[in-house]
Amino acid sequence: MESAELKKIAKKLRFEAVRMIYEGKDGHPGPALSIADIMAALYFDIMRVDPDRPDDPDRDRFILSKGHACPIFYAALNERGFVKPKVQDYRLRALDSIFQGHPSMHSGVPGIDMTSGSLGNGIAIGAGMAIAAKVHKRDFYTYVICGDGELQEGVIWEGVNIATGRKLDNLIVFIDKNNWQSYKTVDFTVGLNNVAERFRAFGWDTQEIDGHDMDAIKAAVAKAKTVAGKPHAIVCDCIKGCGVSYMADNNAWHKGVPTDEEWAIAKSELGGE
Repeated sequence: MESAELKKIAKKLRFEAVRMIYEGKDGHPGPALSIADIMAALYFDIMRVDPDRPDDPDRDRFILSKGHACPIFYAALNERGFVKPKVQDYRLRALDSIFQGHPSMHSGVPGIDMTSGSLGNGIAIGAGMAIAAKVHKRDFYTYVICGDGELQEGVIWEGVNIATGRKLDNLIVFIDKNNWQSYKTVDFTVGLNNVAERFRAFGWDTQEIDGHDMDAIKAAVAKAKTVAGKPHAIVCDCIKGCGVSYMADNNAWHKGVPTDEEWAIAKSELGGE
């Protein structure tokens, strides 16, 4: 798909994510908006998935390690056709809703490959899926999106190390480097400005791109697939809250619900009706 069309889809996903948070009165808009372009590229161009066969053993796998960003994941699954019939009212986080605060394989939402909760597990679980693919001689890729704040978790680096040792060239990890986590900057908390250098030091094939540049996202994945014998890290410079003026790079919107007036602004900026 052309990048211009993918940008339109990313804008639609952003609108749906903010809408479900506004209507559900809970959620994390900032972390969701920062990865909208990556999600659009993956689900509408890059990944081999079939909404009519969500459990196809040869499908590409996707892991949202930063599971609190799930509104953008739900929007992508809904728009791509996994949710049947397509929903208008997500009822995000309602007790009897399938759209819970973290993705769950048991919630009833098709197309979810990992139940998330405690952050930091995505790369290790993705490595396990990539190992399974090699053991069973299947050619699918496993894609992971993790946040830069997650990189302070020890299990991240255990997974990184395993992936290196097993030469998991079928594992592609996007790092959402938006420089924020829950309440402070990532640098204040743990000092991870040299994210790319760390992955390179572990022996990963590593690229650095603009996480909102659709051409760059597609090119990075294509390039990664030409490198054999190494897992792949794509470090994405992203803007938390990207797409909504008052949320962009404003960590007050890590978690929060727009007022009626704020929703009207977001809806206007995201092209909603």
